[in-house]
Amino acid sequence: MSRILAIDYGQKRTGLAVTDELQIIASGLTTIASDTIFTFLKDYFTKEKVVKVLIGEPKQMNGEPSQSAAMIAAFVVRFKQTFPEMAIIRVDERFTSKMAFQSMIDSGLKKKQRQDKALIDEISATIMLQDYLTRKMI
Repeated sequence: MSRILAIDYGQKRTGLAVTDELQIIASGLTTIASDTIFTFLKDYFTKEKVVKVLIGEPKQMNGEPSQSAAMIAAFVVRFKQTFPEMAIIRVDERFTSKMAFQSMIDSGLKKKQRQDKALIDEISATIMLQDYLTRKMI
């Protein structure tokens, strides 16, 4: 089989998570500078077989698009132009940062480690991906 990649795209940093080849478990991959995302993805897609990509869709509590929605929409357009053959699924990313922070607390990370925004972005992408996998199995 092939992998599913999740992208938590942000203005400065982008968190990435990926499944195993059987698409059962989501794991954090890395966090990169957002301006290097396409170089990273081109390289990654040549090394790993990825069948689809999840991209976070930021929404407010009332379901309306958040302030960063326009920036992410522009990223999605460029992604489709760069990788036209890749399937894209947009997923609600509300609360993923809060859930990521809470998971860091629950796992016993010290305060200094919990301030690592790159780690929060990577965990957020992992949460998005694991949530998708869980829903897919239901």
